[in-house]
Amino acid sequence: MTIAFDASRTTMPRPTQVSARDLCAHQLQVSPDLTNQDVQALFDQHAKVTSLPVVDNGLPVGLINRDRFLTQVAKPFHKEVYGRKNCTLFMDAEPLIVDQGLSIEALTFQAVASGEKALSDGFIITDDNTYLGLGSGMDLMNLVAELQAEKNRQIMHSIDYASVIQRAMLRTSDQALSESLPTAHLEWQPRDTVGGDFYHFVNRAEGWFAAIADCTGHGVPGAFMTLIASSCLGQALEKLGPEDPAALLAEVNQSIKSQLGQCSTNGITPESDDGFDATFMWFDRRSQALTVAGAKAALFSLSPDSEEVLHFKGDRMGVGHVDTPDNFKWHNQRLFLPPETLVLVTTDGLIDQIGDRKNIAFGKRPIRTLLQNQRQATPAALSKSLLDQLSLWQGEELRRDDLTFFCFRIHV
Repeated sequence: MTIAFDASRTTMPRPTQVSARDLCAHQLQVSPDLTNQDVQALFDQHAKVTSLPVVDNGLPVGLINRDRFLTQVAKPFHKEVYGRKNCTLFMDAEPLIVDQGLSIEALTFQAVASGEKALSDGFIITDDNTYLGLGSGMDLMNLVAELQAEKNRQIMHSIDYASVIQRAMLRTSDQALSESLPTAHLEWQPRDTVGGDFYHFVNRAEGWFAAIADCTGHGVPGAFMTLIASSCLGQALEKLGPEDPAALLAEVNQSIKSQLGQCSTNGITPESDDGFDATFMWFDRRSQALTVAGAKAALFSLSPDSEEVLHFKGDRMGVGHVDTPDNFKWHNQRLFLPPETLVLVTTDGLIDQIGDRKNIAFGKRPIRTLLQNQRQATPAALSKSLLDQLSLWQGEELRRDDLTFFCFRIHV
């Protein structure tokens, strides 16, 4: 799906700078010497007026709320006793008063702090302490809602285009995968619009390289990490080539720790502790061997002449994190897999998904069972069955993480 986007700064939405003045309405005002009888007449004449500001020589001194005022004068004998007294008797002498330049954010906090009366009575707006007008609590709520909605639209606009960039970053790998393993299936589902999982494929005449990785975080932070990790992996491949996955993990580990200041020798407390878990693979077409190195990731394989699903666990050490040694060495495992062996590599977004009536993780057993029961299925058909099973398991539970898995067969 292509998302249209105009990167010109002249057309990008800009947050509107609004202040209390934008809520200012020039309401009726009364002087302190006006009688309660006169105030009642004004309320009777102007049915939509909810509050009357009391202003003395340009300075606000109080606020008269319609409902509370009319409740008072409706009591027995109050009209006769208080009708000719001045209106300050029933006014709120401590209304919320704000300067016209006050930001909407600050005004909102002050309105909340002042209690319900800011919403029911409104608030007085001044210019250099001189009465300017009256603000409505409901108008304030509406404006805050509109501003929040606009911020959300701008954020989603940016994230949507970030998704375009992230998918474009993966396009070269998609092409290499289709060339090297045309029958394979790769499932990549960010939990949010962008995600922290990424993959990398390289096709060579002598074989192919694949990386399935799960960076710390998801959403925007995770997507930032995929850019860093993918760039480091690309540089490592140029430097070392694709045939030694363990060496590539070590090279990327040093690069990430260096870029993020997570090295143990710099004497500075790191501000981040980020990295990724991954499976790196090199398949040599000449020897028909799959060399695998893993960093806390899962690989399952089922050969055509076996009932046992093998689980490759790799090393229990993530890449790039603060507690990962700078010189840590991952280990290659060379797997001689017969033709038609079924292989599935997954991040923990699949295994750790909570669901079922017991509210437990999906786990590894369903993967093993599915490989055994559908060993003759195509990788695409098997992946669809796995997704269907996961969906039933998940039920009404929210997706916990990004989801990525890679299913393929070994071909001669």
